[in-house]
Amino acid sequence: MAALSPSVPRPEAPGGILEAAVYIDDLDAAETFYAGVLGLEVMVRSKPRNLFFRAGNAVVLVFNPSETAKPPAPDDLPVPTHGAHGPGHICFRVPGPALDGWAAHLTAQDVEIEADFAWPNGARSIYVRDPGRNSVEFAEPKLWGFEA
Repeated sequence: MAALSPSVPRPEAPGGILEAAVYIDDLDAAETFYAGVLGLEVMVRSKPRNLFFRAGNAVVLVFNPSETAKPPAPDDLPVPTHGAHGPGHICFRVPGPALDGWAAHLTAQDVEIEADFAWPNGARSIYVRDPGRNSVEFAEPKLWGFEA
């Protein structure tokens, strides 16, 4: 990467994450998990390439990695190829008092809780795996000092 140019001022830092992506081969299983188990609203489904969910004021993008590796057709949007290999990670913001309910719900849905612990700052995280083996975390915002 080139050095920063002092002649062009840097704009204000981005204000948050608009979207985050995970990669899963089986979009039906992804929909069962993210919509059925987690309750996220399906926004867009374009089989066999992608599935998008609303998560508060952000979007969770689920891509089939073999499809996003293909260059766009001439009449498609010019989105560059992308993808990941191996499990990724996504974390959902959950208020502390709601984490017990999430743990009970996930267990009742036969979703194995991989870890449930308190960080040194007192924030709690619960970790599970989605159908693509991505690490899915539910954590209190105070993990990063955003809320008490």
